[in-house]
Amino acid sequence: MSTRTISLLARTNRYVTAWKNRNVLATSPALRYYSENSAQKPQQSDSDGSSGQLENAAAEATKKLTQEIEALSKEVNELKEKNEELVDKYKRSLADSENLRTRLTKQIADAKVFGIQSFCKDLLEVADTLGHATEAVPKDQINSSNPHLKSLYEGLVMTKASLLQVFKRHGLEPINPINEKFNPNMHEALFEKDEPDVEPSTVVVVTKLGYKLHERCIRPALVGVSKS
Repeated sequence: MSTRTISLLARTNRYVTAWKNRNVLATSPALRYYSENSAQKPQQSDSDGSSGQLENAAAEATKKLTQEIEALSKEVNELKEKNEELVDKYKRSLADSENLRTRLTKQIADAKVFGIQSFCKDLLEVADTLGHATEAVPKDQINSSNPHLKSLYEGLVMTKASLLQVFKRHGLEPINPINEKFNPNMHEALFEKDEPDVEPSTVVVVTKLGYKLHERCIRPALVGVSKS
């Protein structure tokens, strides 16, 4: 057998052996599984590493997001408290301003109505003097035989009546509480008097008239009351 023939047979045997090994690998599930797993093992390892990194990054992002949400929630609650405090202060200031405006309006109105109170008190003495003058004139001497006294008396009466009309025009009215129940807001009791036929605490004597300005007593009537 020649050297060339021997070389050809050896090459043929190698081809046959390789073909057989390929067929065995194809027909054997165990060998095929081992071969496939061996080929894919490096890729799966790389995939597991990437997945772990992604999970760690997602956990860190979730943690940061949770912290930011908690910080924002705390800030929102603080802002709500400040807003409620500011709204409460605003409402209180608004109420105080409204109360102040109401008081000022009332004071202005009272000043317009009662601004003449001091002036009226001074004029009351004039009215008292005219009253005393008319009461001091003897009524039995007011006749045609005394024309001067009659004219003087009539002039005093007319002057007093005119003064009372001016008082009434400006809201000033006299208080004559004879036979009325004693009122400490309008009357000032000077003495008590025995009056068996009169109910207790009734005004039986008026020594000096009182006056009120628009329902406000600016001078109480000086009176005597019955005993209880």
